[in-house]
Parts: sequence; structure tokens; C-alpha cells
Amino acid sequence: MDKTSEEASSKGKKRQRDQQPTDPQTNQPHHQIFSLEDNLSFTDTLVALRMMRAQFPRIDKVSIQPFILRSQLYSSVKDRTQVDRELESLRREKVVRIFKLNTGQDDHAIMFLDDYLNQMENVVKRLEEKEGDQVFKWFRTHVIDSKLEPSIEHQELYTLLSLGGMVKDGHISLLINAGLLILKSVVLWSFSVLASYDMARTCMQKCPRHVKCPTQTRQLIDPNMYWFAIPNIGSVLKGLSQGRKEVLSFLNRRRYKEMMLASMEKKCLRFSPLDMRFHLRDLIGSGHLKTVQTSTGLLVRVSKD
Repeated sequence: MDKTSEEASSKGKKRQRDQQPTDPQTNQPHHQIFSLEDNLSFTDTLVALRMMRAQFPRIDKVSIQPFILRSQLYSSVKDRTQVDRELESLRREKVVRIFKLNTGQDDHAIMFLDDYLNQMENVVKRLEEKEGDQVFKWFRTHVIDSKLEPSIEHQELYTLLSLGGMVKDGHISLLINAGLLILKSVVLWSFSVLASYDMARTCMQKCPRHVKCPTQTRQLIDPNMYWFAIPNIGSVLKGLSQGRKEVLSFLNRRRYKEMMLASMEKKCLRFSPLDMRFHLRDLIGSGHLKTVQTSTGLLVRVSKD
């Protein structure tokens, strides 16, 4: 390749990195359709949820329904007590489900119930054809419909599944492998050592909690409790963690660790499938970033430790 071609290729790659995602229906950049600065604050949690659902980025190669982080709601509805109270009401009314994420101690995802059921259906349909097992139907009918909390105890899970038929330990393994459940302590183990749910549970039962097990990476929490999970979300959560670091690193390299929100929103991320707007809402709500009103618009700045 000659020098001219190399320069053209380099410029093309740079343009591709700087190019903004567009809406397929209007062919306009997303930031022109949904400006973050114009849609940052809300007075109602449900309105905020619906807006953020509509703004959820399109992710290539991953089939995932829109979800919203609790921290994003905190960035938009200033009264956090109001957010928590209204989320609780929406959860009890079966409008949304709330999921604990393993990306941070206080990370929770909110997904509209219909979206969650569609997400579960897409994943379970393939597994049902492969496994030929009814446990997924039992899970949808008897567990999801009646257990609205983010977690469930092992015996209660077993009891609810038993309403559908004879339950075996292997059935719960199928639910975990499908990404519908996560052992509360699974994220604390070395997966290279504990390759399966059965191995993890056996080891947890045999190792006293005050004894440091050689396969542990951290102290156990509760081996008999499960988190409900969003199937197929693993790669997106990896991007969430990487994107947070990328945004903060970008601002920390600037002289005053700040940038106009409108300009910041137009930046593209290299290491996250989620867009800049998604990460800005998250980091503002979690307190890592703060906004300052200026005569020319909102300024986003790294919060001091």
C-alpha cells in the first residue's frame, strides 16, 4: 500500500471513530434527536424510565432489551427517596423488575417487565429446543409471576418450581447456565476452578465460612440465595465497566477535568457498546461526575474525591 493510500486509510479510521451513531429511521445523529442536556432532569420516575428506554443504544451482535441503571435515575430525578419509593411501587405493580448487577456494590438494573419476558423468551426458546426440559416454563409461570424481589432463597425457589413438576438439582443448573439466576456468591469464585454450579454448591457447603478456602477469591456471602439475572447481558456489563473507566480517564486527562456536556455527549467510546449518553447519566448519578450550569450550557466535571 502506498503512502497516499495509508494516509487515506488512517483518516478513514479516524473519521469512523469520531462518527456519531445515527437513528436508522431518520438517519440523524442520536444527540440531535435526544439531547442529553434537554432531557437530563425529570420529576417523575416512570417518565424518566420511559425516556431512557427510548434512548437505549442499539448494540450490534448482542440481543439485549433496553435496561436502565438506578444511578441513571438518580442523575435525572433529584430526590433519591422519591426514586426508590416509586421504583418499589412499580416493582410491586409488575411494571418493572429490578436486578442486582455484579459491576459494583450498588449497581442495579431496571427493566420493564415486558422487555424482560421478551429477553427471557429469546434465550429460553433456544435452550428448550436443545435441552427439551420444562423447567423454563415452570420458572416463567410459577417463579417470575409470584416472586417480585431481586433475589430468592433456594428452598423457596425449589418450592415454586415444584408447582410445575418434579424438581432436580440439575434443573437449577439449567436456569443458572441460561443466565436466569446467579448464585449470590458465584461472582466471588474463581470460575477456572469451579466450572459448574454443582461444584460451587458442594464446595460452599463443605467449607466453613470462617476458614479461607483455597478456591475462594473473597469471603462467601450466602450459598443458599440467588439473584434473578438478565440473560445474555454479560458482554454488555463488561462494556459498562470499561466505558466508565474510559469516560473518567478522558476527563482526567483534560487540564481542568471538565468539558461542556453537549460536546462530551458527541464523543464516541472505543471500549463500550453503550453510548456516551448512557455512561454520562450513570456517572453523574453515581457521583463520579457532577454538572455545573454556565452561561453557555451545562458543564460536566470530575467530582473531587
